[in-house]
Amino acid sequence: MIVALDFDDVAAAETLVASLPVGRCRLKVGKELFLRAGPEVVRRWSVAGWDVFLDLKFHDIPNTVAGACRAAADLGVWMVNVHTLGGPAMMEAARAAVDAGGHATLLTGVTILTSHSDADLERIGIAGPVDAAVSRLGGLAVEAGLDGVVCAAREAASMRALGGPGFRRVTPGIRPAGVAAGDQSRVMTPAAALAAGATDLVIGRPITRAVDPPAALASAEAELSGAGDAPGL
Repeated sequence: MIVALDFDDVAAAETLVASLPVGRCRLKVGKELFLRAGPEVVRRWSVAGWDVFLDLKFHDIPNTVAGACRAAADLGVWMVNVHTLGGPAMMEAARAAVDAGGHATLLTGVTILTSHSDADLERIGIAGPVDAAVSRLGGLAVEAGLDGVVCAAREAASMRALGGPGFRRVTPGIRPAGVAAGDQSRVMTPAAALAAGATDLVIGRPITRAVDPPAALASAEAELSGAGDAPGL
């Protein structure tokens, strides 16, 4: 599991991380926390033994994205991502930049945000429905040599079919049973996501906003205990 640190307060994020056991989960640092805390908190957590997913969704011209991915890998992060909508040349440049640094950083591609519905894609002007757009963009990620994609859990099986069992399926929008969906449109419980083919489950507010975050993590682990192991977890 990957705990999404969607905080606007650096001290609160550090307190939450200090309460969690290293090795039982991974950490996701997104735009807001990264802008408030800077790269040094990412480097510090990496040095402390945490696997950090730097979720900045780079989307720019190939040279700019390549430089950003190189800088992310130099921080020692476990995973960094780009927007597949940036196109093949951008993803290939990102892949080459990470590889050139000699790091073990995984490179994944965001397909369609889990907050987007078919109606959203129609308004944006992306040919849909969502499942078709995800498959198209996932195919581009495979061709560019990415290590996996960020997708909704319901799309994990089709992404596995495209990229093979070693192709990671990182799934946001994970909500334990009985927890509200919030601002996510395509959600799934941890056990259902694992059964659907996800390899990495991103869980945010159900853990980070819990009264007892370690207990909430343990509860999510318990929900997964009867679902079997997925490759890459």
